[in-house]
Amino acid sequence: MDGVRAESGQARQRRRDASIDDVARRAGVSGQTVSRVANGRDNVGAATRERVLAAMSELGYRPNSAARALRSGQFRSIGVIVFTLTSYGNLRTLEAVAAAATERRYTITLLPLTHPTHADVSIALDRLGEQAVDGVIVLIESHLIGTAEAQLRRGIPVVVVDSRAADRSAVVDTDQFTGARMATEHLLELGHETVWHVAGPRDSYSADLRLRGWRETLLAHGRPVPEPIHGDWYSDSGYAAGQRLATEPELTAVFAANDQMALGVLRALTEAHRRIPQDVSVAGFDDMPEARNFIPPLTTVHQDFAAIGRTAVQALVQEIEGGPPAEYKEIAPRLAVRSSTGKPAGHRPERSAPVAGR
Repeated sequence: MDGVRAESGQARQRRRDASIDDVARRAGVSGQTVSRVANGRDNVGAATRERVLAAMSELGYRPNSAARALRSGQFRSIGVIVFTLTSYGNLRTLEAVAAAATERRYTITLLPLTHPTHADVSIALDRLGEQAVDGVIVLIESHLIGTAEAQLRRGIPVVVVDSRAADRSAVVDTDQFTGARMATEHLLELGHETVWHVAGPRDSYSADLRLRGWRETLLAHGRPVPEPIHGDWYSDSGYAAGQRLATEPELTAVFAANDQMALGVLRALTEAHRRIPQDVSVAGFDDMPEARNFIPPLTTVHQDFAAIGRTAVQALVQEIEGGPPAEYKEIAPRLAVRSSTGKPAGHRPERSAPVAGR
C-alpha cells in the first residue's frame, strides 16, 4: 500500500513538473505549436489542437502564466471596482463583464468598495496595480468618486460604466435620457394629461439624466411638470413615494426611475384602492426579469446590461492589446410595453406637439 502511495505521489510530481517540451513530445508537435494552443491562438488545425490538449491533460501540464506575462507584457487579467453588489444593474453588468472576459481568455479580479470616495478608489487602483491587472473597469458613477475621475488613468486602461461624467476614461452607458423620454412619451400618447415622476437619488448622474428626459418631454408637449419625488432606488422608497402620490386626486400616470421603486409604487397605489392601470398607469426603468411578473406586469424601459458589459470589456481589451482608447459608447434602450399602463378614464385625443431633440 505504501509503495502504491509513493508511486502515486511520484506520478503526481511528474505531472506537476511537465514542461512544454514534454507535451510537444507526447503530442508529436513542436514546442511552438504547444505554445500557440496554450495561448488560445487560432492558427492551429483542429486535429492538432485536440492532440495537444489531450497531451496536456494526460501530463497535467499547466501553462506558466507568470512567464507568459513577462514575455508578452500582459497578464490577461481585468480588475473590476464596484461600489455595491446589491444594485440590480451592477449585478447584471458584472455578470456580463465576467462572461465577456472569459470568452476573451481574461480573468477577473473583483474589488467591492464600501465607500466610493476618491481616496478609496485610488487605493483600489493601487491594489489592482499590485495584483498585475492589464486594465480596470469601474462600476461606480464618477460623480460619487468626487474628483477621482481626473485620476483614474494611472498608466493602465480604464473604462467607466454608467456615467458620462468621467474625464479621460472611456465610458459605456445606456442612453438614459432617451429611455426616460420613451416612457414619458408612451404615457402621454395613451392620453394622460401629465406624468408624475419618482426619481432616483439627487446625487445620481443616471437619475438626473432620467429626470431630465422626463421633464423635457413634458415641457416639449406643453404639459404641467409635477414636483418629482426622490427615492433611493429601492422598493421601500417607492412605496413611500406611492403613498404620497395616492393622495393626489389628479394623478393618472407615474414614471418611476427604476423597477424596484415602481414595485413599491404599485403596492402603495393598490393599498389606496387606485386600480392599475384603470385609475393610474405606472412605468419603470431597467426591465428586471421580475418586472414581467409584477401585478400587473410592468411597462418599463429595457436596459441591455449584457451589451453594456460586453462593450465595456471590448473597449478595455482593445486598448490593452494596443488599439486606440475607446470613447463614449452609448447603448440604445427600448420600451417594453405591458399591462401596467393604459388609457386614462375619460381619455381625450392626443394633442401633444412633437418632442424636441435633446
